[in-house]
Amino acid sequence: MAKKPDTTTKSTRIADNKKAIFNYFIEERFEAGMVLQGWEIKSLREGKVQLTDGYVVIRNGELFLIGCQINPLLSASTHINPDSVRTKKLLLNKAEIKRLIGKVEQKGHTLVPLNLHWKNGKVKCEIALAKGKAEHDKRDTIKDREGKREVERAMKTHNR
Repeated sequence: MAKKPDTTTKSTRIADNKKAIFNYFIEERFEAGMVLQGWEIKSLREGKVQLTDGYVVIRNGELFLIGCQINPLLSASTHINPDSVRTKKLLLNKAEIKRLIGKVEQKGHTLVPLNLHWKNGKVKCEIALAKGKAEHDKRDTIKDREGKREVERAMKTHNR
């Protein structure tokens, strides 16, 4: 039997949403618990998750993660029908949810998932209060990233 990764004490990343950081200005970050089924936990341990199309909505004073795709393992149980794009409930305390509701109602603000990670044996979702970037802001981000790469290349060749 394969040895399971030790997830009891350290915090390890399961999946990142790099697209969210490119498309949005991140204003605040929150860590939320997730309500998951057993087969989803097994799939997360294998890293079979995709966050890029995910977003967070608020319904009836509760947070839900939509569009996060967790692909079932081939060895999933035969008596359940895994739904890979099932809506997952996020767990935050009431005060944080009320604060988020007020912020999201402002024009241009949204909630996006940034990553999934293990914390003390439990799956946590880092969500962010974000504001959308305009096209010129995205071009500036690309320009800055390429400039940093060129500087690193120059330093690397200079140090040889």
